[in-house]
Amino acid sequence: MSDSSTLPPVRLTSEAELARDALATPLLSRAVRLARWAGPDTRVGAGGELVEEQLPGAAAELGLEGEDAAALASEAWRVAVDTGLVAVLDEEEGTVDKGAELALVTSGAPADVLSLWLVALDTVLADAGVPDLDDLMTAMDDDGEIDLSALDWDPDAEADFLDGVLGNLYLLTVSEDGPGDSPVPLPALAASAVVPDDMAEPTNDVLEQVSDVMMRLDDQFRLLEPAGLVDFQPVDETLMTDPEEEPAAPPDETDISRYGMVRLTPLGLYGIRTRLQEEGIHAPAVGDLADKGADALLDGTSTFPPAAAQAETEQWLAQREPLAAARELLAAARGSDPGAPLRRLLCQQALSLVGGEASQALREVLDDPELGGLARVWLTERGAPDVPAPSEELVFWLTVDTIAAQLAAEGNSEELQSLVEGLAAQHSSFFAAAWRVDHPATPDVLEAMGRLHPDKKVAKEARKAAFKARSQQGG
Repeated sequence: MSDSSTLPPVRLTSEAELARDALATPLLSRAVRLARWAGPDTRVGAGGELVEEQLPGAAAELGLEGEDAAALASEAWRVAVDTGLVAVLDEEEGTVDKGAELALVTSGAPADVLSLWLVALDTVLADAGVPDLDDLMTAMDDDGEIDLSALDWDPDAEADFLDGVLGNLYLLTVSEDGPGDSPVPLPALAASAVVPDDMAEPTNDVLEQVSDVMMRLDDQFRLLEPAGLVDFQPVDETLMTDPEEEPAAPPDETDISRYGMVRLTPLGLYGIRTRLQEEGIHAPAVGDLADKGADALLDGTSTFPPAAAQAETEQWLAQREPLAAARELLAAARGSDPGAPLRRLLCQQALSLVGGEASQALREVLDDPELGGLARVWLTERGAPDVPAPSEELVFWLTVDTIAAQLAAEGNSEELQSLVEGLAAQHSSFFAAAWRVDHPATPDVLEAMGRLHPDKKVAKEARKAAFKARSQQGG
C-alpha cells in the first residue's frame, strides 16, 4: 500500500447499520445459531473443534447441504469458539456451554457486535492464508503430520500479502479519483500487489506473476465474502478450462468482469480501517473532527481531497450555531506561521457553507490585517451593504496570501499557473509593488511565480522581486 500518511478519509455508515450488517453475514449468523444450538451433549476435540460425528447435526442446524456442508459448519463452530459465543468448559471431557459473549448479540451495543465481528474476521483471514486441501495432503507424511517446509509456505508472509492487497483495495476505494462504490477488476488489484510503481511496461514474467496472484486472490475472496468483507464476482470458470475444449457459447473477450470483480462492503471498509489503525496507520474517517475545535478542523482537512473536506466541514458546522462557528473559524485562521495561508483558504471555504446569520462575525474582523480581505469577499458575495472597499495594500496582501495557500494545497498546479499569468497580465506593475507586501510568504510566492510563468521576461521580473522581498525581510 502507498504511504500511509496520505490515506484519504473514509465515509462510514453508522455503527448501528454496520452492526446490523455484521449480524446478517453468513459467517457470524451461523456462529450465533450454532452457539444457541450447543448443549450438554455437544462435544469438542482438544482444540475446541466440533467432533466429527456431530458435524452433520451442526450442518443440518444451519440448513447446509452438499459436499461443503461439514466444512462450513466446522468453520462456523470455530468462529463461535473464537468469539466467545461458545465456551469450552472442560477440555478433557470436551464439554461446552453458551459463552458470555452470546448475550451481546441481542443486548449489546452496536460497538459490542462489531467487536465480535472483528474477531470473526481475524479467524477467516487466517483461514484465507492457509494452503488449499490438495497442497496440504501432498505435504502430509506417513504419520499424518504436515511438513510445512514442503509447502514453501510462510504464514507471516502470507498474512502480510493479504493485508497488503486489502490495504490497496481500501486505498483505491477511499481515493477521490478511485472507483468509489464500483468494483475493482481483479487483474488491476493483483497488479497493484506485484507490478513496481516505476515499471512503465510489465515484463512477461511480471504478467505471469499477476496471473498467479489473481487466481490466488480468487480463492481467498471466495472465503472472505461470507464474512461480509467484500462483494465478489469470481473469475469465470471457463477461463480455467482446457483451451482445446469448445466452450458452450463464445465468450465476450471485452468483458473484463470475467476475470473477477471485487469491492469492499461498508462493513469491509470499517473492518480494514480498524485493522489499519491497529497497525498504527492513520486512517481518518469523515466525522472524526466534528467534535474538535476549529483549529483541528482546518489543520485536519488541509490534507483531505475537496469532496471529503467539504463533507467533514458540513458535519462540523451542523453541530454549531452559525455565528459561533464563524467566530471560531476566523480565530483559528489567524497566524503568520507557514500553514496560516492554507488555514485561511480553508476557513474561507468553510464560511461559504454558512448562511447570513454569520455576517456579524465577518464584520467584526473587517479591520483585521489577516482576515479583513476574506471578510470583505464573503460579505460582498452575499450582497451585504456598507462593505468598505479594500485598500491597495490589503488587495496585494490578500493576493500573496491566496497564492501561498494554493501552493501549500496543490503545489505548482495548472490552475495556479493560470492565476499567476492572469495577475501579471492584468497588472503591469504587479511585481514592482508585490515585493513590498508585508507577508511572511512574499519571497516564496514571488519565486513560485517566477517558476510558473511561461514568459521568460516576466519570470525574470518575478525572481528579481523575490530577491528584493527576501532582502527586505532580512533573508
